[in-house]
Amino acid sequence: MKRIRIYIAGLTLSVLFPGAFSAFAGEVIVLTQTACQFIEAEGIDHHFNSKSADACRRINEASQDKRLKQAQPLHLKAGDYVFRVKNRDVPYELGFWLRGAGISRWTLPGISGGGIATGDMRDYTIALEPGEYRYSCPLNPTPDYVLIVE
Repeated sequence: MKRIRIYIAGLTLSVLFPGAFSAFAGEVIVLTQTACQFIEAEGIDHHFNSKSADACRRINEASQDKRLKQAQPLHLKAGDYVFRVKNRDVPYELGFWLRGAGISRWTLPGISGGGIATGDMRDYTIALEPGEYRYSCPLNPTPDYVLIVE
């Protein structure tokens, strides 16, 4: 059987004739947000008490340098991924922003979006190329966590 790839709004579907479909085959990376942080990036839930983006900015100003020194970079191989971002308990909508680090922001693929309500999740599909990336949430201000793609 001949296989054809079709790209629709960032989602890859493989069409097997005579018309059978298979879903996007990228690996799913789950990231959970709580107030002012991504839990998986830091390896611990700090249980920050924040009801607003401004409160997270103050928390991060005081703590992010120490937290980033302890955070472990996420290492992935180049390829297709789905970042499944969950809003565990942030009392306002949040989002996700993945982009190249430094000047690579203009050359590496990136993705962003918002509107993730408390208790909801959203998938962000991307084909990652080798390089260094940063990911964060500007709506629930978090530190810029490191992602290295080899």
